[in-house]
Amino acid sequence: MIKRLRIKFILIAMLSLFFVLAILVASINILAYRGVVERADETLDIILSHQGRFPQIQQRPAFPDIKDWDEPYSNIPVETRFFSVIFSKNGDPVSVIMDNISINDRQSAIKMAKHVLNGEDERGFFGNYRYLVSKRVEHSTVILLDCTNVLTANRNFMIISIFISAIGMLAVFCLLFFLSKLVTDPVSESIEKQKSFITDAGHELKTPITIIDADAELIEMENGESEWSSDIRQQTKRLKALTNDLILLSRMEEESFVLPKIELPISDVVKERAASFASIFKTNGKNLDICVEEMLSVRGDEKSVSQLVSILLDNAAKYSEEGDTVLISLKKHNKSVLLTVSNKADESVKENVDKLFDRFFRGDKSRASGGGYGLGLSVARAITLSHRGKIWAHYTEDGRLEINVLLPI
Repeated sequence: MIKRLRIKFILIAMLSLFFVLAILVASINILAYRGVVERADETLDIILSHQGRFPQIQQRPAFPDIKDWDEPYSNIPVETRFFSVIFSKNGDPVSVIMDNISINDRQSAIKMAKHVLNGEDERGFFGNYRYLVSKRVEHSTVILLDCTNVLTANRNFMIISIFISAIGMLAVFCLLFFLSKLVTDPVSESIEKQKSFITDAGHELKTPITIIDADAELIEMENGESEWSSDIRQQTKRLKALTNDLILLSRMEEESFVLPKIELPISDVVKERAASFASIFKTNGKNLDICVEEMLSVRGDEKSVSQLVSILLDNAAKYSEEGDTVLISLKKHNKSVLLTVSNKADESVKENVDKLFDRFFRGDKSRASGGGYGLGLSVARAITLSHRGKIWAHYTEDGRLEINVLLPI
């Protein structure tokens, strides 16, 4: 249990860190990419306003205190690489401006510009080139700006940020792996004390309960059976069952507890237990429908599996309605066997179906008056988990409660 708690703590912390880092890294890189696009578009607009040529930047004056000097395009890098192609209204290239790029192949430039011109978008990327298309009545201008350097830098930044985030997550995982024990140790100590108290108290209670039961039996032998002596013996019987269940639960939840397992013919165990409950159902005006697939086996402890089946049948017998038909089925399910017990149940169970396996839980009135302590399904879950199985409850659309147990073969 503590091991699972520690794993869950580390998993939740790592998932939280992953989502936070993913959002941060994605946001930073998206903003950086948008900045590249905005700067490229700004440069393209300036070049278009100068008929597809690089604007002439004024020479800086000799006297810096002259305040009326203006440098409108000083934010454009001098190493800006681009080419422009002007097309006639018939789509023929009229002018190719390649002064600011080291591409000597004029036909390749025209081919790229035509491809962009025939597209639907005014702006976009063609490979590592950011383009701008200006279509007018008399001619069309296509400008392609080489963004290789900034896009490469952007990609490198993205790779570095992901790599650093991964290293950070690995470092946090190592810290959590070693420090999470400090978080779970107090919980572990508290649970161990609780288990020790339940076990010790259970063993201490056994002696006075046995003495009370024996005294009640002696009183009946001397004075005959009475209403009071019968009530004493009935209550001591219930206390014995409660004490045994608490001790069993405490033992099964210990990490060192291991059930001796053998090849167990579970089909025979289920049929035998179901047959022993048939008279109980009949006496209470209920029916028991048994549907067991033959020759199924699991590796497990016969006594525990038999107790598991008994708990599920006893639970159905207590909380099903009079005249109801309780169904117990066993069948093969992939590499496991599926045991199902279903009975008619009150609709209030639907709201608390996930709490049925909690200790001392009795949500509806029928369960509160059923004579139990709410430990039966908790014991069933402990037995199932000790066999590396899975147990769950399901409330069907036709108003039936199904308890399903999946045990590996």
